[in-house]
Amino acid sequence: MTDFQQIKIKIADKEYMLKIQPHQEALLRRASKVLNERIKNLQKKSRIMDRQDLLAMVAFDATVESLKLSEATEQNQKQVTEMEQILDSHLPK
Repeated sequence: MTDFQQIKIKIADKEYMLKIQPHQEALLRRASKVLNERIKNLQKKSRIMDRQDLLAMVAFDATVESLKLSEATEQNQKQVTEMEQILDSHLPK
């Protein structure tokens, strides 16, 4: 049985109660901190004041970053596979 705990996370000046596993707490608190920093930086840079617009733009930026990382990971995996094939073809059988 997995034990859960409740924590409060604040995002864009609003608190959310989350039921989490204890080992997730540090990661979730760090994510909340990063998200709030991104919101604050975007607000300063763009002068957007509406909370929903800020959250939408931060979510969009995070999605773009995630897609870039996925594409880079796929490309790296292809390169690893190609290198493995080259190595296999040069190893004695």
